[in-house]
Amino acid sequence: MVMEPVVLEGRWVRLEPLSLDHANALWTVSEDFELYRYKPYVLRSEDDLRHFIEQALEKHAAGTGLTFATIARADDRPVGSTGFHSADWPHRRIEIGGTWVTPAHQRTPINTEAKFLMLTYAFETLGMLRVEFKTDSLNAKSRAALLRIGATEEGIFRNHMVMPDGRSRHSVYYSIIDSEWPAVKARLEGFLAR
Repeated sequence: MVMEPVVLEGRWVRLEPLSLDHANALWTVSEDFELYRYKPYVLRSEDDLRHFIEQALEKHAAGTGLTFATIARADDRPVGSTGFHSADWPHRRIEIGGTWVTPAHQRTPINTEAKFLMLTYAFETLGMLRVEFKTDSLNAKSRAALLRIGATEEGIFRNHMVMPDGRSRHSVYYSIIDSEWPAVKARLEGFLAR
């Protein structure tokens, strides 16, 4: 099954399927290498970003995910990226990940609303039973954010990935399951109402 391209739009953010049309505008806001500190890749040029987008399009064609450009509605410009990954259709689970937002747009409602839109789509449209997340064990900010939205920490996959600098990354897994979704949804709606 291939996930149909969809635009998810809220009050602060619009998630559009990532395409090569986003490359130039996205590169202008993604040159801060701190964005890749905990990622298993680094984008050092617009060509690297184009290759990243091409890989995302291949994964979409294979039916395993859908990557988005994160667009700030206030100025209608890309401020990051996020996506659905590792779709397992028979078992109705999917991962939300690869998320980054420019420093200027961190600590705003953008990432919270993006997660809200994606979780709503995963549980209420795709009918998923489980949405998973993973992050570098050293990424305290990401770990705190996942707990804040209501995800449950499940454990650590040790030496899970080799980082660009050669470090062995331990990945911490989190999930939200369908029976938890109503409470998580209410929590996120509360955050967004403030």
